[in-house]
Amino acid sequence: MSASASTPTPTPGPRRRAGTPAAAALTRERILQAALDLVAEDGLARLSTRRLGQRLCCEAMSIYHHYPNKHHLLDAMVDHVVASFEAPPPGLPPLERLRRSMHAFRAAAHRFPALFPLVAVHRLNTPTGVRWIESILTLVQDVVSDPEKAARHFRTIGYFLTGAALDETSGYARGPSAADPVDNAFVVRECPRLAAASRYFDASQWDATFELGVQTMLDAVQRDAAAESATRSTLDAARKKIRRGR
Repeated sequence: MSASASTPTPTPGPRRRAGTPAAAALTRERILQAALDLVAEDGLARLSTRRLGQRLCCEAMSIYHHYPNKHHLLDAMVDHVVASFEAPPPGLPPLERLRRSMHAFRAAAHRFPALFPLVAVHRLNTPTGVRWIESILTLVQDVVSDPEKAARHFRTIGYFLTGAALDETSGYARGPSAADPVDNAFVVRECPRLAAASRYFDASQWDATFELGVQTMLDAVQRDAAAESATRSTLDAARKKIRRGR
């Protein structure tokens, strides 16, 4: 038998992407960045360890040495987004820091639009996530000291931010979603108020609308802070009066 006939045919492995070193070490950071790139290009629904392995020139099982399962990888991706939130300068007043944190959340949603639907429904119950939640609660409580009111303001702000970011990245940003969307003529004929308001729904108007929402949230925080201050002043005056009467 000839030497050529006895040589086994090699089994093809994962194809190397152009510009990717074949012997590059597989690390958590490389896997995470590849996953982020895949989601940005093809959407979250198409993320799989098989496609990730193809991109990294490795077997899909190799990824599990760094992330036990896909859920752990998704957690890491969410943490990456949360860690990218720009922290406001510490020297600013708490209310202004809260405003900037709200804008930072929205900015991150626009940096990671394909991944943001996952961030929106994730409970952020990782060390990175809960520390960020703690930082925002601290900002709220620096303005409104009552724990219950601070917690409710935190949740209300979260409702607004999540809805606004989803709308801008996955709602209006993608255009009509109905199988047979109505045309402009139908809207003008049947829904005149909607037709008149629609120009304010354009992407060019999102900044102004978002700022209105932010200010509405902060005004509510300020009202409770003012009420707390008034109550403290009343109590202080009453205590002084009692002391003078002794």
